[in-house]
Amino acid sequence: MLTNLIDGRAIAEQLHAETYQRVAALLSRGVQPGLAFVRVGEDPASKVYVGMKEKTCKRLGFFSETYVLPQATTQDELLALLAKLNADPRLHGILVQAPLPPHINSATVYSTVLPTKDVDGFHPVNVGKLMLGEPSGFAPCTPAGVQQLLIRSGVVTDGAEVAVLGRGDIVGKPMAAMLCQKSKHANATVTLCHSRTRGVAAHCRRADILIAAMGVAHFVKAEMVKPGAVVIDVGVNRIADPTAKDGSRLVGDVDLANVQPIAGKITPNPGGVGPMTIAMLMQNTVRAAEQAIQA
Repeated sequence: MLTNLIDGRAIAEQLHAETYQRVAALLSRGVQPGLAFVRVGEDPASKVYVGMKEKTCKRLGFFSETYVLPQATTQDELLALLAKLNADPRLHGILVQAPLPPHINSATVYSTVLPTKDVDGFHPVNVGKLMLGEPSGFAPCTPAGVQQLLIRSGVVTDGAEVAVLGRGDIVGKPMAAMLCQKSKHANATVTLCHSRTRGVAAHCRRADILIAAMGVAHFVKAEMVKPGAVVIDVGVNRIADPTAKDGSRLVGDVDLANVQPIAGKITPNPGGVGPMTIAMLMQNTVRAAEQAIQA
């Protein structure tokens, strides 16, 4: 049996244990980390994701509030709510769950959340700090989780060739920015591949670390992977499956069954990156609370 799976759930539990200790230290000083969730509409996946985050907050001792707005909520109404949450001293973090309805401009929304409460890492100030390697900002949770998976699995990034598949603002671009920094656990040579990249397979085969985050089911095939490479599967895709109860199932961007025998280390999907995203959200929120009492 292959034993090269990176257990994202186990590593997330390590992070939660560390977060719990930091929460205890804050509580001893009379401060409870507070996190607000804002969801617009009834997207089924968003409901599940927010529910999981709420449960984790409760488990770790956070104060949390969830605001569910109708699909028809105007942008001005959403911005008014965010202004109220920005001013609430009980809240150290604010998360606006994606996706937002098409009539709401996501960039405007994310830039309205105070940078000091932007625990999702989407405010332009935090994006700028990430690009500059300034550690006082908040990094987006999924790429930060991927970096922790690499660190805690003993993967050396210094001098490594990394291919990131997907140039999205949430994962691809920040992931590339994090790994090319002149800093510990980075110092990689990063190729950022996207839909217009020529010879994607050749870039992948050259990579010591391959991070798939484009949202195409089973895109990464065995012949695209360098033997012994570390493969991180960020994708979440729903495909038809007549054997499943609801006729479909979730799969990643990597053809796990065929790539796993070739990879040196590989994340399962589910059970790889997903738990890490929540763990990093909790860590960002605790750090926001710590910074708030130091201000």
